[in-house]
Amino acid sequence: MMKLKSFVAAIGLSAVAAASFAADITGAGATFPFPIYAKWAESYKAATGTGMNYQSIGSSGGIKQIRAKTVTFGATDAPVKGEELDKDGMVQFPAVIGGTVPVINLDGFKPGELRVTGPVMAEMFMGKISKWNDPKFAALNPGKNLPNEIITIVHRADGSGTTFNWTDYLSAVSKDWADSVGKGAAVKWPASTSVGGKGNEGVAANVNRVKGSLGYVEYAYVKKNKMTFMQIQNADGKYVSPDDLTFAAAAASADWFSVPGMGVSMVNAKGATSWPVSTASFILMYKNPADKAASAEALKFFDYAFKNGKKMAADLDYVALPDSLTDQIRSKVWSQIQK
Repeated sequence: MMKLKSFVAAIGLSAVAAASFAADITGAGATFPFPIYAKWAESYKAATGTGMNYQSIGSSGGIKQIRAKTVTFGATDAPVKGEELDKDGMVQFPAVIGGTVPVINLDGFKPGELRVTGPVMAEMFMGKISKWNDPKFAALNPGKNLPNEIITIVHRADGSGTTFNWTDYLSAVSKDWADSVGKGAAVKWPASTSVGGKGNEGVAANVNRVKGSLGYVEYAYVKKNKMTFMQIQNADGKYVSPDDLTFAAAAASADWFSVPGMGVSMVNAKGATSWPVSTASFILMYKNPADKAASAEALKFFDYAFKNGKKMAADLDYVALPDSLTDQIRSKVWSQIQK
């Protein structure tokens, strides 16, 4: 209950943030981390008097805005590749870790009651499994009274890091998906019965509205909207539910500096308790910013969040970065940004 109350408080702030509250720091991008950024912003303003205006417009929009230099930082769940960062003169670092979750609108089932494997879910999102009582899905859920009902796929209509994360996972577990659809912030959705929604908010709203639907959203939106999720079988063959512990288990083995820009994929991570669709959300900033004062203020905000925001992240079922990693971010990444 406390977690839900904290989330509601964050969303209360986010409504103000979306409109624009008195702000000295500007950012835009991913909807995935919006609830925790709003909570951190509320705490930071109370502590320092400095506001942070974050536009929750999707990862692709965040990348466009930082490239257009209209914000101090961009935010994306689909990490920008090293060569593009070099070309743009930007650095990239993770800010928080969370998980993407399959959500359904199916009467008579509780959260986590139904189970799915990655390959079967890929077939559902491809439209090859088109009804809830399909034998392949039914075999994973013996004894369940599955309806003879069409599956309506709900996906993001905007360019989205959540979509990148979701399709990265489907590509990892299904060769058919990898060959025919692939991964990206936007893809051509193959299922004939499908509907788009803008942001995690839009997907959540459409899943809750459309009977028989199946979609994917960040876990904080599952909790806020009291949605029904499915358990997923992970790489170790265990069925797991989404929460901060299973996200943390997936992140535990990440080798952050093995990839330029720290853009590590955590999908289908090994580990008995790992949630298979875990991800980091990333921040983009210029090495030589046009407004050095605003850039320095943004770094102070993230420094504050790393030091003081761990419990806030846990309250919303995100995973805060460990101190050892944030120390490396300060020394190896932030040191490249001109003050």
